[in-house]
Amino acid sequence: MIVDERIVTFINSLDTKNSELLEQIEHEALSAGVPIIRREMQSFLKVLLMIQKPLRILEVGTAVGFSALLMSECAPDACHITTIENYEKRIPTARENFRRAGRENQITLIEGDAADVLKTLEGPYDFIFMDAAKGQYIHYLPDVMRLLPSGGVLVSDNVMQDGDVIQSRFAVERRNRTIHARMRDYLYELKHREELVTSIIPLGDGAAVSVKR
Repeated sequence: MIVDERIVTFINSLDTKNSELLEQIEHEALSAGVPIIRREMQSFLKVLLMIQKPLRILEVGTAVGFSALLMSECAPDACHITTIENYEKRIPTARENFRRAGRENQITLIEGDAADVLKTLEGPYDFIFMDAAKGQYIHYLPDVMRLLPSGGVLVSDNVMQDGDVIQSRFAVERRNRTIHARMRDYLYELKHREELVTSIIPLGDGAAVSVKR
């Protein structure tokens, strides 16, 4: 928790529910121990999508399809979403959830390692949502930049690593030090690339919102 828990609880207490199916999928995911985007991040994503009105969305990290479905409900009707997932056990659940929502034609799920899949894609995608293996964000960035047009938005979730990212590498558990270093490098790149304007926000587990000049 990187923000006072009482504040998060209060903000979430004001929130309205998602669609009945999304509420059900969220409950199923949490019961199965599958991480999905936090409530406060859900609201933030909805607002960004309604401002941006993207027609092509790329999501890196599908899990069970919750966030792709959330985005499909907030983006324009003509929007198409491409989402990438590498964890074989979750792919059938995601496909079934897209079928339950009647969104099979609007959402394309590509199976495989995002590092490989991204190289095969052709842009532009005017909205990219990064929510995959945190230690790989920095490796995905070159292809993400290639796929993002001028004016396009990149949203990177969970960039604070439960607060570990602000710690000295020696204060972080040894097994987490590589991810810690890579996330720091990633945030530095987002803030210092001339092509990007980035805001890092202490929301959920930290989010970075970048716009390509």
